[in-house]
Amino acid sequence: MIELSTPKAGTHGRVALVTGAARGIGLGIAAWLISEGWQVVLTDLDRARGSKVAKVLGENAWFIAMDVADEGQVALGVAEVLGQFGRLDALVCNAAVADPHNITLESLDLAYWNRVLAVNLSGPMLLAKHCAPYLRAHNGSIVNLASTRARQSEADSEAYAASKGGLLALTHALAISLGPEIRVNAVSPGWIDARDPSARRAEPLADADHAQHPAGRVGTVEDVAAMVAWLLSRNAGFVTGQEFVVDGGMTKKMIYEQ
Repeated sequence: MIELSTPKAGTHGRVALVTGAARGIGLGIAAWLISEGWQVVLTDLDRARGSKVAKVLGENAWFIAMDVADEGQVALGVAEVLGQFGRLDALVCNAAVADPHNITLESLDLAYWNRVLAVNLSGPMLLAKHCAPYLRAHNGSIVNLASTRARQSEADSEAYAASKGGLLALTHALAISLGPEIRVNAVSPGWIDARDPSARRAEPLADADHAQHPAGRVGTVEDVAAMVAWLLSRNAGFVTGQEFVVDGGMTKKMIYEQ
């Protein structure tokens, strides 16, 4: 299932599995880790896009087409990573149904609800289950990408908010179950401009978008990627079971304004 290239003989660098890494925040995380010397296996549902992205990222990027809500695909994918690299040091669960259009409760059908929870919540559980034995061997780490919507009241986001709230609870439970050998943390982005740098330069956000944030700017994928990279590093060796909010202070501002 791994495409594009075979690891070089004798390579012993750290290996990370990053889900949903063919675009947006997941792509930013993969690129950041590669810049720090990691070998990264990307997963995504879109095989064509994932393969193209891996080629662009270079010789330290590989790609697996995977539905994280399918335990058979997860098990095969993790086995393939181990077969190719012989180790796994980090798992970053970014794959998600993002619910971008805010489906009203009246329009929310059970099939959609189940799919959102399957990808956003069951997926990280399945990945942790199948990766844990290999992460434990290298004192590895898991980072789950949650969302500030798990804590904010926002209309018509029941499925997404419920899945990300459950993911935070799962993170806390896994930290206890898998510690001390495996550290498990969550990063909750707020409003992140997930476009690539060239698109951001070509069409900057309006001043009004920046003004409403206490930090004076909207977040970028690099802000989230840097936090994830730190959590996977040895500098965060005493950090587990935590949620790190990356939103420029917006969540606290909303709370204080109520």
